[in-house]
Amino acid sequence: MNNITVLKFGGSVLIDDGAVKNAAEIIKKEYEKGKAVIAVVSAQGGMTDALLSEALRLSDKPSKRELDVIMSAGELLSSSKLAIAVGNIGIKSVSLSGFQAGIMTSSANGEARIKDIDTARLKKEISERKVVVAAGFQGVNRHGDMTTLGRGGSDTTAVAIAAALNAEKCVVYSKVDGIYTADPEKVSDARKIKEIDYNNMQELSFLGVKVLNPRAVELARKYSVVLEVRSAFSDADGTVVKEEVSDLEKMLISGVTKKSSIARITVSGLKGTSGEVFSVFGLMSQNNINCDIILQTTEKDGTTDIAFTVSESNADAAAEILKNSGKFDEKDILCDKSVAKVSVVGAGMESHPGVAAAIYEALSEKNINVIMISSSEMRFSVVVKKEDADSAVSAIHKRFY
Repeated sequence: MNNITVLKFGGSVLIDDGAVKNAAEIIKKEYEKGKAVIAVVSAQGGMTDALLSEALRLSDKPSKRELDVIMSAGELLSSSKLAIAVGNIGIKSVSLSGFQAGIMTSSANGEARIKDIDTARLKKEISERKVVVAAGFQGVNRHGDMTTLGRGGSDTTAVAIAAALNAEKCVVYSKVDGIYTADPEKVSDARKIKEIDYNNMQELSFLGVKVLNPRAVELARKYSVVLEVRSAFSDADGTVVKEEVSDLEKMLISGVTKKSSIARITVSGLKGTSGEVFSVFGLMSQNNINCDIILQTTEKDGTTDIAFTVSESNADAAAEILKNSGKFDEKDILCDKSVAKVSVVGAGMESHPGVAAAIYEALSEKNINVIMISSSEMRFSVVVKKEDADSAVSAIHKRFY
């Protein structure tokens, strides 16, 4: 393992010049320990949405290629500003774009995957005792075109660089000082988790915890990259994400979270044949729309209703695809965006009976109706009305903690 530390700074901790200078001081502390430091940055808070608005003012449907070019500008600005701030406190530094840092990706604009990293430039710069400030979220495809990795992609960039260089660890700096059992801004008795394993962290990230991108956690698990989540504005210990955790940290329930950016699609009046049901999900698959929770019910008249959840960003497209297919009656297709998913995550749930009963009891005491249910060995999810989601999280959290 090399004497390299990768530090990732999110947009919320680079929000203004003072915050950028604070990040530079964090880098200095690590550098003065004799570490080779590579910082990976996101765009400053709000910048990505502002850049998207710039494009949408010119076209309702800008090309994905050009969107990637304009959307990557935020990280380039952050990397240059932080490199300047580091240089201003007496440490040699250099900012690198995704291309200059050797990030090679697939060609899926807006959702590209990192395929390889040419580490030659990174190794050269740190061998000269320079701090490298790399722009996250971006890379280039085999044609040399700019690509972006999707929301939260800077986390993935940081983990990928840490893996490629066999770094000691990857520290992710944000506004919060670790991973909590629930959102501490919404649940007053939420507890900070000292250590959590990759599997539980990936589930929490996928189900709504925004501190770490789920693709980044998946990559960290694959290459055994130790992650640490810390606050950029506090010296408090953070949360370590790794393969094995101590027995004290092996809790029945790792956390309770919500995901509000979902919608429920319902197709009613089906005859119930497997072919007809397949046609619903076949259309979703053909259009790269992922279906999450699925519920099939049979009505008294023998017809079948299918309900499933999709991301809110795909909801309108999913409904239109079904309506325009000619296979279903338009009046039988409904799209409901007034729902949210509340999930309980824990590796020990499968071997502990009564988890579902406890969840339902907590919700019933608050008169919260459950619309849909999904469970696996590590999670139990319910779909509720969006206005009930925060109350549901608090009630369930109180029941288990």
